[in-house]
Amino acid sequence: MTADHTDTSHRRRAKTTGLAVAGVGIILFNIAPFLNWVNPEGDDEPWSGYETDSLVPFIAYLGLGLLVAMIYASRRAGRGQHRGLTLVSLAVGIAAALQCLAFGIEPMGGLERGEDLSADIGVWLGLIAAVVWAVGSALLAKEIEGDDERTDHNIGVSGANR
Repeated sequence: MTADHTDTSHRRRAKTTGLAVAGVGIILFNIAPFLNWVNPEGDDEPWSGYETDSLVPFIAYLGLGLLVAMIYASRRAGRGQHRGLTLVSLAVGIAAALQCLAFGIEPMGGLERGEDLSADIGVWLGLIAAVVWAVGSALLAKEIEGDDERTDHNIGVSGANR
C-alpha cells in the first residue's frame, strides 16, 4: 500500500498554543478601549479609549477579525494554520503595541484639545495585550504551514523552494 500525499491522517499539525496566546492578547486588547486611556489635568473626567481615539477600537475589532480567520484556518488548513494570515496578525499586533507605547509616552489628542494629558490604565493594558497578541502570533507562525505540501516531487530541482 503506497502513501497518498493528500492523506492528512499522518501529517504533523501546528500546535494551537500560539493561537491560544494570540487569542488571549486580542481579547484583552478588546477590553482596553472600555478603560480610561487619558486623564486631563485638573478636575475633568478621564477619557476611555473609545472617547480618545477611534483607531483604538478599530485595531481591537481588526484583531477580532484576525482571530476568527486564524481559528477558521486552524480548522480548515491541512496542517492547522495559514502562515500568511498568522504573519498579518503578528504585524497588526506589533502595530497595536507601538500605538499603545507611543500613546503612553505622549498621549495623543492633547494638542487639539489644548490640555495636558497623562496616560491611564487602558493604555498599559492595551500595550501588554498587544505584546501577548504579537507573541502568540509569532509562536503560531513558527509552526508548520497549513497548506504547504513539502514533498520531494514538488520542490524545485535546485532546491530553491526550501
